[in-house]
Amino acid sequence: MSDTTMRPRRWPSVRRLPLTGPLRLVRPSDMWLKPASSVVVATAIPNLVLFSIDRLDLVMYTMAGSLCALYGHSLPYVRRARTVVGVVLGMLAGLAVSLVTASLTDSAAVLIAVGALLAAGQKLLCDATRIGPPGPLILTFVSSAALFSPQQLGQVPGHLALTLGAGAVSWLVTVAGPALIRREGPERLATARALNAAAAYAAEPGDRTRHAAVASVHAAWQTLLAAGRPTPARRALERLVVHAEAVLATDAPAAAGEATAADPALLRDWAARTRARGPVPTPPAAAGTAAELFGIDAERAVLTTTAPGEARRALLRRLGPGSPLLPVAARALVGCALAGYVSYAVGVGRPYWAIVTAASLYQANITLSWNRTLQRTLGNLLGVLVFAAVLPVTRTGPLALIGFCLFFSFAAEALITRNYWLGSVAVTPMALLVLEYAGSHPAGELIGDRILDTVIGAAVGFLAAMLVTNRRATSRVETALAATELARAHAVQTLAAPGPGPAALEAARRGLTGSLVELREANDTAAGEWWQRDLPQEKVLAAERAGHRTLTATATRQGLIAPAPENGAV
Repeated sequence: MSDTTMRPRRWPSVRRLPLTGPLRLVRPSDMWLKPASSVVVATAIPNLVLFSIDRLDLVMYTMAGSLCALYGHSLPYVRRARTVVGVVLGMLAGLAVSLVTASLTDSAAVLIAVGALLAAGQKLLCDATRIGPPGPLILTFVSSAALFSPQQLGQVPGHLALTLGAGAVSWLVTVAGPALIRREGPERLATARALNAAAAYAAEPGDRTRHAAVASVHAAWQTLLAAGRPTPARRALERLVVHAEAVLATDAPAAAGEATAADPALLRDWAARTRARGPVPTPPAAAGTAAELFGIDAERAVLTTTAPGEARRALLRRLGPGSPLLPVAARALVGCALAGYVSYAVGVGRPYWAIVTAASLYQANITLSWNRTLQRTLGNLLGVLVFAAVLPVTRTGPLALIGFCLFFSFAAEALITRNYWLGSVAVTPMALLVLEYAGSHPAGELIGDRILDTVIGAAVGFLAAMLVTNRRATSRVETALAATELARAHAVQTLAAPGPGPAALEAARRGLTGSLVELREANDTAAGEWWQRDLPQEKVLAAERAGHRTLTATATRQGLIAPAPENGAV
């Protein structure tokens, strides 16, 4: 046997980067209208107030608070209320640092360094808290722009008060208004997604559809558990998620024309009715539903009493030494600083857009960062052309300027879920038009600086991503693998115990489900990262298969599905 055949198969250190795939359009998100309409309302109210008192030069500060309306739309209202408050406070903190720094120094070197530190810190905190889209980019855009805006120290409190006031409007628009109109809206949407994902798996069983369905069901449970006390509607939603889980626990799709809980058409019908404004559909009671709901209530009671402390400890673990988030934050720090300094060196007077461009690139791994680099560059360059086309119209009057800013705010959210580059075509002119509120700038200078900043920020930012390696990506896979094996062992031990209670079975099954989701996320992240040692692919696949078998056995024990004719090992 040759020496070549005896060598173990190695995961390549450098992976091929795609060129056309990242630019393909996809179906829009099922909830794009909510952030789009929220940010328009939250922006229009303070803008019109400032217009009425002839102080549109202050729009930049109210815009900082208005953009907070983009956050939290997938969360239940109880958690959304806290999340949007946290975003507003984070926005205030970043803006305060920027405004105070701008009032104390005009040194570009200092301003760029502070901007890079803020961008890295915002990236780390948003990833650690899993704030969700749009993530740290909005915070970085506001704080970086404020660093290069003329400022006096005595003006800072008033400007921050404007941001706080607009942030309060965002909270009312994002939380208070929708909660009064549709109390269980986020829970219904999360449940409908779980049902649709289960339908996709029932129609086409496979690893891809199973992973997507497991993640959707897990997200639905997280939403329902975070929603507060169980109302009749939420209890009905929980029963629907139980049925979605039962589908994942079976390996065979429903027979043609057979209306069972695993029938894709039935699941999609339930999803459509759940998403609508009518009553929540009531599925036939599955065996074990009572035990399942008892376990959910037990978990909800535990979360109610221990969640705050556990959440703080989990956040500190994600921020502490050894965190897999630190290399990405380091990339942001190095890339944003280098992009800012290079841009300033070639003659851009306010290189904040180079910092923002670099900050926008850093995703979970190199491959995703490359995808974002292509998307950002194309979107920004096309967006500059759109800005050049509409600029003469916006200068006809303040109402025209306000109208175009609102239009581009709405268009950005309507388009960005189809592909990031398409949304950037609308974001770029909106960001440039905000500068017009403080007074007209030479169009050629604005356009030239923005093109230069985009190219430099994208090139230097991605170079930093390649140079700052993330050696912890594989370690995270190994840690997640160990956690999955431990969760599976606990589930097997619970199954072997004489007469395990519903709450114990539910806790074991939920813990194993969460660990499988974390394992898949860690593996996907590491698979797109460069300069890695061999990934334990065989172990990951074996752990996933064993975990799914154990989940099936646990669901069978709970009565969620009928026992298989021949039971395999758990």
